Amino acid sequence: MSRGQSDKYKILGSRRSNTSICCPCWTRKPWYFKMAVGISGFLALAVVGVLVGLAVSGPLHASCKIDWTFGVSCDSVKSKLKNQISAWTTADNCKNGGEKCLYKFVSESGNELRAIHETPVKHYKDDLTFTFGPSSSASSCNVHGFSTSETWYALLDYGTNYCNLHNLVTGSGLDKTTGYTEKTSDSVCTQYSSANCTVY
Repeated sequence: MSRGQSDKYKILGSRRSNTSICCPCWTRKPWYFKMAVGISGFLALAVVGVLVGLAVSGPLHASCKIDWTFGVSCDSVKSKLKNQISAWTTADNCKNGGEKCLYKFVSESGNELRAIHETPVKHYKDDLTFTFGPSSSASSCNVHGFSTSETWYALLDYGTNYCNLHNLVTGSGLDKTTGYTEKTSDSVCTQYSSANCTVY
């Protein structure tokens, strides 16, 4: 083989290796197409990161679980909660702000009380459930509260689901009963630590 032929094969080999490294179809794409692909990939990673973060730090769907102990009978707790729901049924209590209004009683069966709360501005609805359990004394009551957003895509709620439950308890004066305790955390209650129940 002559030197010229050898050089020719080297050039062809170089072209083949370059082709295998970078697809010609990609190099011909306009710069804005490549940028769009890059941004899409970044956003996908960002969304995954947010979802993983929420899964680790709190509920994946906007919701809240609270456990209370009240120094009165469960019948008394039920009655006070129902009366407060009734008192805050209309939008009148929210004329000057806040969300202590638009509660709706749904049902009562056995040891369970259900209600709905609607936000006065955007009219999002949340489902509330109070479950009454046995306690060590007939003069006290253990209650489990759960509030969850009906909006399926709700991830964060500014502590709204916490306030849905907490506002009924404080509004009815149940937080003033002897032996009152409230237990929850960010891990089971969306944005609990930053909740502002004067606003929400």
